[in-house]
Amino acid sequence: MKLIVGLGNPGEAYQDSRHNIGFLAVEALAKTYRARFVKNNLTRSLCARVKIRGCSAILAMPHTFMNLSGNATRALVKKYKIDLADLLVVYDDLDLELGRIKIRPSGSSGGHRGLESIIESLKSQDFTRLRIGIGRQAIGTDTAGYVLSGFKDNEKKQLKDILREVVLCCELWVSEGTLKSMNIFNRKAKKQKS
Repeated sequence: MKLIVGLGNPGEAYQDSRHNIGFLAVEALAKTYRARFVKNNLTRSLCARVKIRGCSAILAMPHTFMNLSGNATRALVKKYKIDLADLLVVYDDLDLELGRIKIRPSGSSGGHRGLESIIESLKSQDFTRLRIGIGRQAIGTDTAGYVLSGFKDNEKKQLKDILREVVLCCELWVSEGTLKSMNIFNRKAKKQKS
């Protein structure tokens, strides 16, 4: 069993914000497999069961707000008896240009409060994370305001392609693992940059 946790903030006010691209990613994955999210009070998350390339997986969106994502993630890991090697956390990253994705097997939070909460709650950095670039704000712009803002019209056009790429990366991670996903999707990102 695999667990894919998308990070974001619950509520309409945050629905289409940059900070919620993790939610958008797992929603796109659920849509691909025609799965429906169901509220799970025990884990304080919306969850959907899917079968990806023959492997069972749980898609989850914690509804504890971003900075407390660890509480829900720990509950999900416990409820579904997930080994940390079978956990993928999907979230936004300011340090990557819009649309670039990067997957890696472990590491620090890089200052992302949602990821920091998960590391603290699981008492481990050893789980796979998929960072989705949301780009940097203009100099002098408030970071919190920027990540909670919506995508511009021209960026919304790119969003569908970005989410399609994220879905492909998640599918490969489920079936082939982190290393194969890194070799394909991290390299793809470097090609796009040049």
